[in-house]
Amino acid sequence: MTFDRKKLEEIKNAEKEWDEKVVKPLIAKRPERKEKFMTDDGFEIKRVYTPADLGEEWDYLERLNFPGSYPFTRGVYGTMYRGRFWTMRQYAGFGTAEESNRRYKYLLEQGQTGLSVAFDLPTQIGYDSDHPMSEGEVGKVGVAIDSLWDMRVLFDGIPLDKVSTSMTINSTAANLLAMYILVAEEQGVTPDKLRGTVQNDILKEYIARGTYIFPPVPSMRLTTDIIMYCAENVPKWNPISISGYHIREAGANAVQEVAFTLADGIEYVKAVIDRGMDVDKFAGRLSFFFNAHNNFLEEIAKFRAARRLWAYIMKEWFNAKKSRSMLLRFHTQTAGSTLTAQQPENNIVRVAIQALAAVLGGTQSLHTNSYDEALSLPTEKSVRIALRTQQIIAYESGVVDTIDPLGGSYYIEWLTDHIYEEALKYIEKIQKMGGMMRAIERGYIQKEIAESAYKYQREVEEKKRIIVGVNEFVVDEPLDVEILKVDPSIREKQIERLRKLRSERNSKKVEEVLDKLRKAAETEDENLMPYIIEAHRHLATLGEVTDVLREVWGEYRAPLIF
Repeated sequence: MTFDRKKLEEIKNAEKEWDEKVVKPLIAKRPERKEKFMTDDGFEIKRVYTPADLGEEWDYLERLNFPGSYPFTRGVYGTMYRGRFWTMRQYAGFGTAEESNRRYKYLLEQGQTGLSVAFDLPTQIGYDSDHPMSEGEVGKVGVAIDSLWDMRVLFDGIPLDKVSTSMTINSTAANLLAMYILVAEEQGVTPDKLRGTVQNDILKEYIARGTYIFPPVPSMRLTTDIIMYCAENVPKWNPISISGYHIREAGANAVQEVAFTLADGIEYVKAVIDRGMDVDKFAGRLSFFFNAHNNFLEEIAKFRAARRLWAYIMKEWFNAKKSRSMLLRFHTQTAGSTLTAQQPENNIVRVAIQALAAVLGGTQSLHTNSYDEALSLPTEKSVRIALRTQQIIAYESGVVDTIDPLGGSYYIEWLTDHIYEEALKYIEKIQKMGGMMRAIERGYIQKEIAESAYKYQREVEEKKRIIVGVNEFVVDEPLDVEILKVDPSIREKQIERLRKLRSERNSKKVEEVLDKLRKAAETEDENLMPYIIEAHRHLATLGEVTDVLREVWGEYRAPLIF
């Protein structure tokens, strides 16, 4: 689709005439709701879009092409949801491994097509449940996993060659992947048959989330160890999920979410190449994780722009040859930061709109938040409603029957181009700073996100941005929502299991494998995954493995930036 210059001039002249004869008289009688309508990243939105906004040089095959064809704007696969739906993957986990196992089986019975594991805070930052730092946090925001014993229980009765499992874990990702591989081995499932993802995105922890342990350089080593190990040994596994979700939750706008996520991705690709692995050996298994926020059309355009931009970066900057190396395959989660404790039932509508944006944007996997998550972990009823939201979109809405149904909309294409261009400007600026690690060290990324978050909050407080039930349409009524409460005795149960494990295992063998891990960590670049797997095979705990690495590398303390 290209446009003749003469025809574009005709359209521009017709638009001016329409503005004079139709719009201005209307505004004179009744002004528009706002003086200016803006995108979330601060660009003015026109009243209407036409081919003239795309321009004479706008080329269909160059900007869009067909689904499954470079630059993949319209989707990474040629048939998309006409072939199969996205993976319906509800994020879940709380309390003990036994409780979480029951929730997983319930979700699978309700039609969920992939597992997504939430770990508690001690597990995320490398402490066993009996560590003093774990007090008050065991099992609270996810499941407590201290050892291979817990991992066995978590996946008891769930065949790991039949299900795809995503694990939201970063600093201790190597530990959890190691345990997963060992549980599969005990089931008779070889690593080449495993499908799933570990998040393993440490850079965004320094930017937005905070569950880091080690300084950036050794953390990057662990991240690349996992990517390289999986490329050689677990070929169907996604060894990283480069995550814009938490960047957006911290306050970034849509353009920043795309830019900072892809800039992280560039840093990981460079790191693996620097260790001697060819880009086409590993890039096809890189995956991404995005937020689905409230601005419906902007979110759809965001996903399309990100796909096109990553394809360009991989082809032109890294000289990737394989088409699969250029694909931006991504999981989406609806925006937790948009959930409100006030009138929580309204969250069902928010989640439905956000989920629909993710589907129209071409996601490969989707988690829909439960309406009660601003108050507590979700109940079985609320998580079922969240899953049913996905199923209604898939089976009842009809939006899945054709690929990229909003492609060709003048506004959607303008917005896709806009996000692409603005995100690329950010990425080029970050590269001039020396890359994402340097930009993080300087505090540049954190400041950009903080300023965006401040702008958003100010708009809410000034009622320039309406949040239904919060700053407008407020009601005074008692909260009547069932709350899921985590049993506070969970920590004692975990401590007792740890005592039993330590009394029954071969302590001498544990010391031996941990010493081998320590010596490997003291080298510059020996891959640590085999040592971590061996440690967990002999029932070393997550905390013990992490403590060995703490001894060698130390712990990271975030600098004061603001």
